[in-house]
Amino acid sequence: MKKSLRARRMERNHKRGRAVSKLNLVSLMDIFTILVFFLLVNSSDVEVLQTNKTIELPDSTSEQRPGTNLVVMVNERNVVVGGRAVASFEDILAQEGNSIPGLAEELKYQAERAGPLAADQEQIGRPITIMGDRKVPYTVLKKIMTTCAENEYRNISLAVNKVMGEGPEPGDQAAADELARAES
Repeated sequence: MKKSLRARRMERNHKRGRAVSKLNLVSLMDIFTILVFFLLVNSSDVEVLQTNKTIELPDSTSEQRPGTNLVVMVNERNVVVGGRAVASFEDILAQEGNSIPGLAEELKYQAERAGPLAADQEQIGRPITIMGDRKVPYTVLKKIMTTCAENEYRNISLAVNKVMGEGPEPGDQAAADELARAES
């Protein structure tokens, strides 16, 4: 029996629908390979600190980058180490002396977790980065730095935003020396 054109067309369409489709992975693998190389090349240059919306960092033109270490965040309400609030801003301003007991306890705990210092690092101390809001008064920063120094954290860095294109001219050695003294 002869089939009509319509019947033959329907039979072809049904056969095409039954065929198993194949997934072409070549182009997908190419994309992922390029993505891996892109991420490897660009990831080594970036250091991301934990950000907090309540902290507005000051600006700096320094070329030297700090290492990765313990971060103390200071805003207008409290002092936070490792995600835990260790002291309130009002208590720090109200207390006598230059040591902050809650911060000292947390630093001792963090030092115990990190293990003992090597013999060559005992003089320098453990590294720490203070991430303070630009509105925090110097007296509070001084108390925090004193507490850090008393608890083996003497290698202190201050987190700032890097400003491109500003700073001393290449030939202005006096301005470069002054900037280096201000940063240390």
